[in-house]
Amino acid sequence: MRPEKAPRLSRRQSRFRVTVAYALALGAALAVGWALRGQHPIVVAALADVAATAVVFLFSLGYDNSSVYDPYWSLAPLPIAVYWASLNPDAPEARGTVALLLVTLWGLRLTANWAARWHGLHDEDFRYREIRGRTGRLYWPASFVSIHLMPTAWVFLAMLPLYPALARPAPGFGALDALATAVTAAAIAVEAVADLQLRRFLRTRQDAEAVLDTGLWAYSRHPNYFGEVLFWWGLYLFGLASGPGWAWTGLGAVSITLLFVLVSIPWMDRRMLSRHPGWAAHLRLTSALVPWPRRRR
Repeated sequence: MRPEKAPRLSRRQSRFRVTVAYALALGAALAVGWALRGQHPIVVAALADVAATAVVFLFSLGYDNSSVYDPYWSLAPLPIAVYWASLNPDAPEARGTVALLLVTLWGLRLTANWAARWHGLHDEDFRYREIRGRTGRLYWPASFVSIHLMPTAWVFLAMLPLYPALARPAPGFGALDALATAVTAAAIAVEAVADLQLRRFLRTRQDAEAVLDTGLWAYSRHPNYFGEVLFWWGLYLFGLASGPGWAWTGLGAVSITLLFVLVSIPWMDRRMLSRHPGWAAHLRLTSALVPWPRRRR
């Protein structure tokens, strides 16, 4: 049985409390980084990331709402990227400057989108509620591992290409950098347009069971997910442009892609099928991830 909840907080009060949580998480990360100064920057960033995640988890536990973690996905990369960029003795370099600007734009936009859609500390993601129902008394250990720690690890792995792009002197801005810039910028644009179209649809629809199948959503059931996956592949191209020895960092983009293809998309499709009768036809006719012309009926 879930503990009795405190009186519902307003959206403004909820945002303030989450802001405090993230300020303390950043403080913990900085303290760990200071304690580990002199170690390899990837190790420093990784352990600071885990420390910040632990602080956010404590607030999730305290408020009985794992959605306190949700903005971590888009906020944590920003201080990590700034830290790595500060290590480059040749900064500012074109590659690092462009990559840092794109990561910042992505992080701020995605966080703003979360803030616009989140209703407050009484609002918890449906997936977390499902996990809560399946795990019972083990929910909070499960939440720490699967909702907090694993996404932190996925995002950190996907950020590894940024280390050589930001922290290490490398050859000048070339054709692969231009491709990386185009892919990453396109990914941010696709995700932004998809989120805007979804917000507009949810605000104006007359039928609660209606399905969004116009705009980008006519070509992909989850164009926002496509934009997110593409973003991480764009960052990988920046790392690859730094030198072929960093090709292994593509493991991060692969892991993000598998997360969306194997977990997020099936989970969301099940949710939509249970609530929207029209989703079955949309599922049959429309590409799951990559935008593509709709199949004929």
